[in-house]
Amino acid sequence: MRVLIVEDERRLARTLADLMEAHNYTVDLSYDGEEGLDNALSGIYDVILLDVMLPKLDGLTLLRRLRGGGNHANVLLLTAKDSVEDR
Repeated sequence: MRVLIVEDERRLARTLADLMEAHNYTVDLSYDGEEGLDNALSGIYDVILLDVMLPKLDGLTLLRRLRGGGNHANVLLLTAKDSVEDR
């Protein structure tokens, strides 16, 4: 299974990648929304771990563009937001 992690916190992204690779997943990393969108649009990913708050292009906008382009990869949103409004 091929996984794309789009996370601007490099240490967290690398930790997640290391854990997944230890379980035989193939993992690619992107550290901002624009790079993440470019990679995601390739259509090669089974799962995308996507941070909501990213530089250059936020995660929700990235997801809207991805879906608008017909990509239906499974996406798990990661966020530090915790207010009721954000849910």
